[in-house]
Amino acid sequence: MTTYQMDGWTALGDPSRRRVFERLTEQPLSVAELARDLPISRPAVSQHLKVLLEAELVDVRPEGTRRIYQVRPDGLRQLRADLDRFWSGALANFKRLADAEARSTSQKGT
Repeated sequence: MTTYQMDGWTALGDPSRRRVFERLTEQPLSVAELARDLPISRPAVSQHLKVLLEAELVDVRPEGTRRIYQVRPDGLRQLRADLDRFWSGALANFKRLADAEARSTSQKGT
């Protein structure tokens, strides 16, 4: 049986999950601490954290009877690499179009 692993972009597509992730960018927190500050239940927070774990955007560590969640730096690096690649491609396309437009304008003026 093949399991589907959600990527970071898909995981962050849900607004509540994104809020959970945003809170974890501030500091590591437990489920109870996250639920206290968000308008969603503890079970919902746990489900969102499960998805974020599967997407490799957060890590968890035991601390006594609690589990503390924190942002996974490698997961953020991957998102950043994707953004850099998209942005580089967009800038290269813009330059190509601007150069073509400049050539077209200079040829019309000749």
